[in-house]
Amino acid sequence: MRVLGRIALGVLAAALVLVVVVVARTLALKPSDAADVSGVQVAAPVAIDVARAAEHLSLAIQIPTVRHQDRAEDVDAEWTRLHGFLRTAYPVAHGAMSRVELASRTLLYTWAGSDPALPPIILMAHQDVVPVTPGTEGDWKHPPFGGAVADGAVWGRGAVDDKGSLIGILEAVETLARQGFRPKRTVILVFGGDEEVIGQGARAAADYLKARGVTAEFVLDEGLAVLLDNPLTGGKLAVVGTAEKGYGTLKVTAPAPGGHSSAPPADGGGVATLARAVTAINGNPFPLEFRGPGAAMIRTVAPQASFPVRMAVANEWLFGRLLVDQAAATPAGAALLHTTIAPTMLKGSPKENVLPQDATAWINYRIAPGDTSATVMARARSAVGDLPVRLEWASPPNEPSPVSSTRSWGWKMIAATAGAVAEAPVAPSLVTAGTDSRFLTPVAKDVYRFQPVEFSMADVQMIHGTNEHLTLSNLEKMIQFYARLIVTSAG
Repeated sequence: MRVLGRIALGVLAAALVLVVVVVARTLALKPSDAADVSGVQVAAPVAIDVARAAEHLSLAIQIPTVRHQDRAEDVDAEWTRLHGFLRTAYPVAHGAMSRVELASRTLLYTWAGSDPALPPIILMAHQDVVPVTPGTEGDWKHPPFGGAVADGAVWGRGAVDDKGSLIGILEAVETLARQGFRPKRTVILVFGGDEEVIGQGARAAADYLKARGVTAEFVLDEGLAVLLDNPLTGGKLAVVGTAEKGYGTLKVTAPAPGGHSSAPPADGGGVATLARAVTAINGNPFPLEFRGPGAAMIRTVAPQASFPVRMAVANEWLFGRLLVDQAAATPAGAALLHTTIAPTMLKGSPKENVLPQDATAWINYRIAPGDTSATVMARARSAVGDLPVRLEWASPPNEPSPVSSTRSWGWKMIAATAGAVAEAPVAPSLVTAGTDSRFLTPVAKDVYRFQPVEFSMADVQMIHGTNEHLTLSNLEKMIQFYARLIVTSAG
């Protein structure tokens, strides 16, 4: 009994020590370096004509610069109309900046700074929009290309993605130029013409800048926003993307002899083989890991979160699995912590009573930083084993972007301005989709992705969906953010 008593006391003492260590680490948890923007004096707000900006956004939406998967369906004349409209709507800005047109109707503006020794900054948006799904036009409160200004918002395809940013940036430049502002640091604007189809426009801009020896302090493009109801604190949080996932679509083909469906082979034929291969690949997911920009967001916000969240983050060595499980409770949360696998398309026989001579599936991957297209392919090959299928990329994949710094001058400029405009804390995170900005990595020290708009988690569904709209309040925040960022970082 004495031995058992001593064991019990030892276990109790160890438990008390563990509790003391966990609580002490929790109480000592401090904000990460990403939250430190001390020393940055953010420029004052500027006077904005929101009604004029709303009218301009409305007119831009009415020009349907739609990029289709089949580029033969694109109407090039719409880009000509948009370019003419921009010259007319922003005469002072166009007088202050030089402009060149590059591949895919991409526009590159240069607002020359008074000190050419200072590395420039680059602000990005894109002109093209996705199509409206045929048959859903009647589901919109206002016609998708009508540009209605109603109910305190501008409605239509591209209002958020991404003509809102395009107009917001030009409104900011026009406003500043009218006030006589001239930047010390050169400001470059890149407006891609084919972002929605992962085209050539941004690549052409990168080549153009590289040929001129440009290395920007930072690039800022679309990507993340201000969450009104972030799940960690329940309050507002400005989330800035420091990296984005890679993109690749794996084509899985199961060759087969074909024939009549009345005499199928014992193994079920190509479709059955393909089904087994897709199931094997999808059933071997990449592990969820608490690392990278997704984890950095949680670590940055944790000091303002509830005690259980602070305790888990301060003691990752003990609660790491719990953090992963909680973060991955939703598909969006899980996507931040690993490479995702999404079977999306299938092709088999052209007729119901014919066995296909080959069956094909397409699996879309969003590749997390730390993985590569090579590791994705290796994992897929391992999953299918000796199944008689052929694996190949449908088109050359894009690798994940590098992770940009949260200690750099550029981060501090963007984070400080975002926090001032949003009146919210700022945190880094991972963009799980793709943007044009990835292609400008070779001509910039850091690349960030952020739109200064306030969204609830539910609002995000309208992007590429039905009833896309930008509130006038968010339009004003956009213009304020871009104007104040230009003055803060280039003034």
